[in-house]
Amino acid sequence: MTAWLHIVGIGEDGLDGLTPSARTVVEAAEVIIGGDRHHSLSDKVSAERVAWPSPFDALIDTLQGYKGKRVVVLATGDPLWYSVGARIGRSIPPSEIVYHPQLSAFQLAAARMGWSMPDVETLTVHGRPVEQMIAFIQPDQRLLILTTGADTPAQIAAFLADRGFGQSRMTVLAAMGGKDELRFEGTAEGWDHEVPAFNTLAVECIAAPDAALLPRVPGLADELFHHDGTMTKQEVRAATLAKLMPMRGALLWDVGCGCGSVAVEWMRAARYSHAIGIEPRDDRRVFAAQNAAALGAPKLELIDGSVPAALDGLKAPDAIFIGGGLSRETFDTCWNALRPLGRLVCNAVTLESEALLMALHKEHGGQLVKLQVNRAEPVGNLTGWRPLMPVTQWSLVKR
Repeated sequence: MTAWLHIVGIGEDGLDGLTPSARTVVEAAEVIIGGDRHHSLSDKVSAERVAWPSPFDALIDTLQGYKGKRVVVLATGDPLWYSVGARIGRSIPPSEIVYHPQLSAFQLAAARMGWSMPDVETLTVHGRPVEQMIAFIQPDQRLLILTTGADTPAQIAAFLADRGFGQSRMTVLAAMGGKDELRFEGTAEGWDHEVPAFNTLAVECIAAPDAALLPRVPGLADELFHHDGTMTKQEVRAATLAKLMPMRGALLWDVGCGCGSVAVEWMRAARYSHAIGIEPRDDRRVFAAQNAAALGAPKLELIDGSVPAALDGLKAPDAIFIGGGLSRETFDTCWNALRPLGRLVCNAVTLESEALLMALHKEHGGQLVKLQVNRAEPVGNLTGWRPLMPVTQWSLVKR
């Protein structure tokens, strides 16, 4: 099929910054769709002007309504880098679209900062929970962040300061590539700038000696989580996540999620991964929500319900962790829902649950292991080993 839709990246220099072919496409358009800023950057072109629809999910229907005409969608910078082009490309066949990329905000910001692109993390919190960036706060890490408005840099400054990264250097860049380009600099703990709503933030993370260390490798310290004592402990959690194998964009069901420690670490370990936590207790769902927000996994979805009934209608997962509510019925429901190559891990601490895991292992195979952790703790004026409850873990891959 002949392409009928052109998605053109445009910068602060407007039409003058476009390649000759992209400019020709825009000037020949019958319909131009974009935000107010995009229309103002291309106001010399005579075409029917269409604003972003509200709600934004109506965009695809809006575009389809103009099929047969010469349609241009204007986007900022690179349309396929955290931009509208990716959303359109998931709904309209690639053969019907031509992309015309411009320099992205990330490329411009990296050039302004003198940073090598492969050596930085590129993030967006535009239209998304700002807390998502917390997972990337690490010593000596450089971050380039597409913000969601004028207040975002101050929010991120607070996240940094609260975690012992108050000396981190922050630079806000606005209107890059245009005649009104602006730059604001400061530290996280002293940030007090008023910045334009449309901006890109560069952060050079600098850790104090007592800064919180929050690696994305699973196994965060237990004390970083709000909980009531019932949780998957650090050492067992690390082993559990290793068997669950977090992967980019993958979905986890955390059955009996408790305070959400496994689900939160799953989402931190792989970019764009998702998790659904099923937990019947209100107080534990509150803990899970608090932990998700504090540790950079604010999109954790929590469901009030008991298994297996609460699993009906959920999107098929790539991995399942059963940390509570284990029964043969729950296993059967989970196993049937799991996608091919999906990973299932069950942890048990009671003899009854262990007996069920042994029976399931005999029927389905997989790996059955006993995890025993001892922690050194004071014994009077001396030190001794204090054992945690042993955990029987069964894991297998669906093939």
